[in-house]
Amino acid sequence: MPELPEVETTRRGIEPRLAGKTLEAVEIRDARLRWPVPGDIGARLAGKKLLAVRRRGKYLLFDFGGLFQIVHLGMSGSLRFAAKNETAAAHDHVDWHFADGTTLRLRDPRRFGAVLLSDDPPNHPLLAHLGPEPLRSDFSAAYLYRACRGRKTSIKNLIMDSRIVVGVGNIYASESLSAAGIRPGRAAGRLTRAECAKLAAAVKTTLQNAVRAGGSSLRDYVAANGELGYFQLHARVYGRAGLPCRACGTPIKKLATAQRSSFYCPVCQK
Repeated sequence: MPELPEVETTRRGIEPRLAGKTLEAVEIRDARLRWPVPGDIGARLAGKKLLAVRRRGKYLLFDFGGLFQIVHLGMSGSLRFAAKNETAAAHDHVDWHFADGTTLRLRDPRRFGAVLLSDDPPNHPLLAHLGPEPLRSDFSAAYLYRACRGRKTSIKNLIMDSRIVVGVGNIYASESLSAAGIRPGRAAGRLTRAECAKLAAAVKTTLQNAVRAGGSSLRDYVAANGELGYFQLHARVYGRAGLPCRACGTPIKKLATAQRSSFYCPVCQK
């Protein structure tokens, strides 16, 4: 599933080419996404200028000046620019045609994505419950320490909870915990202030590095220009079960937490 780095990479690839342009039409080939694409989306957006493309967690927010289009890429979705007269493929469900001839295309083979409208994104049901952005100052060591207090859930599950902090998916949670020297299965409430400080810093650094690498391409994800992300090639622990730890040489271990695979070094992570 595209996580924060993949969505941010997409946003950065889209915004420079679309901001300031006027939307001419929305072409819906298949409205059957996770929630049906509103049938009036084209009528409501046509003729409006796109002011900016923003991101909240894993959601893209297309700002048309008081009216926002919310896009979620689901499990396998991607946004690409289509060439002029390029024939749509089987899973190309929605096109946005701009007045200058630019076409943005949503491809979503599994149809778990979403294309919705809102005039108040912060209070939209999909966004209202979201926690702080991990790359902003409100996600801090002090905040994380408070969030951990009294929690018996594993620290990995806690930082993957979008109500606590947004956008930290399975890959990036494993990598952040490795960088902080903390085992994924430890109870969140047992972390010290110093460990929370290390982990908060590690989350920020890991996500920043992933954005610079264009995200991770494990299955379907590609950036807006069609290129693959390569963060996974430099992973410390994720997907490396049985291989030597890059720091100490001890074989990386794999365990299942909440039906997800976790990877860690039994020596470097306590």
